[in-house]
Amino acid sequence: MSALRFEIQATCPETGARAGLLQTAHGVIETPLFMPVGTQGTVKGLTQRDLERDLDARIILANTYHLFLRPGHERIQRLGGLHKFMAWPRAILTDSGGFQVFSLSDLRKVSEEGVLFRSHLDGDLHFFTPESVVDIQLALGSDIMMALDECLTYPVTHEVAAASVNRTIRWARAGYEHYLRREKGPDCALFPIVQGSMFPDLRASCADALLELNAPGYAIGGLSVGEPREMSQEIAAVTAPFLPADRPRYVMGVGMPEELPQYVAQGIDMMDCVLPTRNARNGYLFTSSGKVVIKQAQYLEDESPLDAECSCYTCRTYSKAYLRHLFQAGEILFSMLATIHNVKYFLDSMRRIRESILAGQFPRLLKSVRSELFAVHER
Repeated sequence: MSALRFEIQATCPETGARAGLLQTAHGVIETPLFMPVGTQGTVKGLTQRDLERDLDARIILANTYHLFLRPGHERIQRLGGLHKFMAWPRAILTDSGGFQVFSLSDLRKVSEEGVLFRSHLDGDLHFFTPESVVDIQLALGSDIMMALDECLTYPVTHEVAAASVNRTIRWARAGYEHYLRREKGPDCALFPIVQGSMFPDLRASCADALLELNAPGYAIGGLSVGEPREMSQEIAAVTAPFLPADRPRYVMGVGMPEELPQYVAQGIDMMDCVLPTRNARNGYLFTSSGKVVIKQAQYLEDESPLDAECSCYTCRTYSKAYLRHLFQAGEILFSMLATIHNVKYFLDSMRRIRESILAGQFPRLLKSVRSELFAVHER
């Protein structure tokens, strides 16, 4: 039995948006939730103290592929598991590494048994199977693990996508059977991933087959792979109704701040994306009054905070002028301060969404976001 438990506290009757509680072995997480991405056991630019005490992140994402290559899952296990290794007391989700492996293109070869690939670090050959990916994540000690899947770039033909879906289903079954056989504590859960590219019929058939596993949660993968952003939302909206209503639904690799409530409106409970951290390092900041590109000359002598409505350390303490100076000077401190703000902005956005669902006000929030988007497109 998995330690994972999911309780739905409120559902928006107009949209199907849900607010709930996700119980893990490392704490309770309020949903809908956004996971900061800590690919290599660290969220770039943040300390674990920042994440826990100041930002109150309840769960972060780490990457199986990168941790497998360096420092290695067996070493992490000998050192007490990923939670102890990175001094993170709260929940961790690890993705399967499938997305990273398939992004290697010329450096990998797919077979029915798994994926043979060369490390991007040193060129060494490695082989991921549905079973080995489970073993790696069990060694890491993840709270939520992802099954190995095949992630295709966009566009592909229906024929190619159908063959990929069948392989993903076979891998999910093999991985899940291995997961059930393994000696393990109750502290982890394995989510299969629904694939099917941008074809609704393939998404439906993949979801239908994966439901046979009776998994504690399901993910929607294969988005943000080159398709228009509107198409990502359409496919998520098509897929979500096929997934069990009493289990958490996770859309992988999305999205922009204005997209968060739109995914939630489709019944999605979990999301992750590198946008807040990557954009922060590049000087692109999200605020309540719109984006701020900090290198612009208009901020040269701007004494105002980055976002007057934000309570993060960066906004409480520093001016736009100082942040611009740090960015222009290439100071590491800029990346740290900018990341604190951007991650806070995403987490707070999701908290406001959750509060609106519990208060029965989510349709109003969603309408305001869509109105703002329409105004932007009109301009």
